[in-house]
Amino acid sequence: MAQPTDTQPGRRTQADRSAATRTRLLDATLACLVDAGYAGTTTTAVAQRAGVSRGAQLHHYGTKEKLVAAAVGHLAEQRAAVVRQQIADLAGEENQLRRTLDLLADLLSGPLYAATVELWVAARSDPALREMLIPVEARLAIDLRELCREYVTPDPLLQQMTLDLLLGRGVSGLLTDWNATQRARALDAWAEMLATRR
Repeated sequence: MAQPTDTQPGRRTQADRSAATRTRLLDATLACLVDAGYAGTTTTAVAQRAGVSRGAQLHHYGTKEKLVAAAVGHLAEQRAAVVRQQIADLAGEENQLRRTLDLLADLLSGPLYAATVELWVAARSDPALREMLIPVEARLAIDLRELCREYVTPDPLLQQMTLDLLLGRGVSGLLTDWNATQRARALDAWAEMLATRR
């Protein structure tokens, strides 16, 4: 009987196994950030949650800062791609601009956004974390500006103002119970203003 090889169907390559381990680590990191915050996210806790050895975690991401930055970058790319597709699917629909603002607002809110804000604050006094997060945040900012340019407004100033509004809205939602109706009215007003500037 022939011995199975890595080229036979059904066998995963080392690269496949490594990719799967990295994905488990990144998903576990995000779950830890949401559940325990940055301070409670340890490499040991992440490895346990991911079901991998501490050695495997260190092999793929040698420090907590590298692990967290990779997880945030991974999430940002995935969510931006999903939102881009959702926005593209709105083409030609009534209230396309207003619905686009809702999708962008959803991207910049919720538990994962709260974890990201916590990382920003931690990075202010943690040089190693700041060094890892700056390129991740720069890529996300480029993606967000591009989405605004394509689907919200061609005006660079209004693009930035839109992002500032949405980022501030996301932060204010972390601590206040400003109701959904008021939040919707703010986006209604912004969409009306943008529509007059097109």
